[in-house]
Amino acid sequence: MVATTGFAPADERDGQRSFYGQEIEWAPCLTPEELAEAEPSEGDPDWTSRLECGTVTVPVDHGDTWGETIEMAVVRHPAQGTAEQYRGSLVFNFGGPGSAGVEQFRAGPLALSRQTRDAFDLVSFDPRGVGESAGFTCPAWEVVKRPLEAVRGTAPEDVTEGRIRDLERAAMRYARSCVDEVGEGFLANMGTVSVVRDLDLLRDALGEDRLSYVGYSYGTRVGALYAEMFAENTRALALDGAMQIERDVIADAVEQSEGAQTAWEAFVAYCLEEAPECPFTGAEEAPAEAEAILAGLDADPIVFDGEAVGRHQMLGLLRDSLRSERQWESDARLLARIAAGDTGDEFVQAYLSRFADGPDEAPGATESAFTAVQCADHVRPTDPRDYQEGARRAAELSPFFGGDEVWSYLPCAYWPDTELAPTGVSAPMAPPILVIGTLGDPATPYVWARELAGQLASATLFTYEGGGHTAYGNRRACVDGVVDAYLLDGEVPSEGSSCPGEL
Repeated sequence: MVATTGFAPADERDGQRSFYGQEIEWAPCLTPEELAEAEPSEGDPDWTSRLECGTVTVPVDHGDTWGETIEMAVVRHPAQGTAEQYRGSLVFNFGGPGSAGVEQFRAGPLALSRQTRDAFDLVSFDPRGVGESAGFTCPAWEVVKRPLEAVRGTAPEDVTEGRIRDLERAAMRYARSCVDEVGEGFLANMGTVSVVRDLDLLRDALGEDRLSYVGYSYGTRVGALYAEMFAENTRALALDGAMQIERDVIADAVEQSEGAQTAWEAFVAYCLEEAPECPFTGAEEAPAEAEAILAGLDADPIVFDGEAVGRHQMLGLLRDSLRSERQWESDARLLARIAAGDTGDEFVQAYLSRFADGPDEAPGATESAFTAVQCADHVRPTDPRDYQEGARRAAELSPFFGGDEVWSYLPCAYWPDTELAPTGVSAPMAPPILVIGTLGDPATPYVWARELAGQLASATLFTYEGGGHTAYGNRRACVDGVVDAYLLDGEVPSEGSSCPGEL
């Protein structure tokens, strides 16, 4: 449920209480006892001990500032340089929607240059409805799993009326359980417009006249709308792995599927040309050879930790692992071992173990926040046949992964009314913005980066010519150097600049 607070307003404007003028009361994130039990962070053993946590009070409804409020959780890693080097706060949003910034910082140090860590207080936050910022879980978040599994692998045009009715009932039940959990008012204000207003309150509470910001994936949507709504408060926005902000939820899922296919084809090319082990004999043969591997898992799934890893589990695993091109060599070896029938191989089991060890979070919390934001931000078709047609288009564009993901957006058809994100965003008054796009990004297609850079009047597109989801802060010297120069000194690369891929 939404947490309320006794926050005293800094002042009153036009009958509203203002949430500007707050000061964050920073305190160590972990107690001495928790620190004593914590594992030292790789690369910086003292990272966790330096972390400071606090809160900023924000209204649930920015149009009703005398209504309910929540405490937005904030985390800071203080700058490590001298007073002469200090540039202020650099705020990060790690995407999702549904990623908890506080947990990201606690997980270990960000892979940033020494220069950047010396110059900036590194700051992140849990967006509303996520993590420690009134995070919630829709009780029926799992009910859509069974009907989704029932249509998995079925050509969308062949999904029966009975299956569609099952999907409808599950989607309605899921949406209704979200309303029952937090109320229509809270869900109506889960969209990015509200997150952006919260972000400006955070900027003010940090004592910054203008915001310096890095947004990954969904965080690019936050940054783009911030530039539109608060141009005068903007210093630098690095938007990495751009998301589209104009189309409906179906088009969003369809285009993501196309991006995943592009990444898969880039992986196949790497596998054939560079990987020490590869199950494919040629680019033309790879689709049939990959299908043979998946068919083999249908007939004889890998048993790992008591669970069966079949076709669909492997597809999900591969789609996730394509987000990091440094994982591609292991992906190729995994498929080669499976193709050879070595599913009990020590490497295969170790590989599956790494992906089984996910973040320690409340089951369903990330899914619930993701659905709430996506449904709030996008136009939501209400006819299930529109989702069926979207799944058909996605399957056509992504033969390897198929179009099943489109069905997962069906709860949006039954979502309560929300404040939609504005359209026609161009941020004409914003200072220079840097958009970073990755050619082989499986989650946010490169075309979205081109689109966002063209949409924002002051934006420049910088391209990483490799794979993976997002590029900055991944120990790629070429990318990091360009983005650091922008964040530290406002240096914008020339239009059309790029860095070669690692693989």
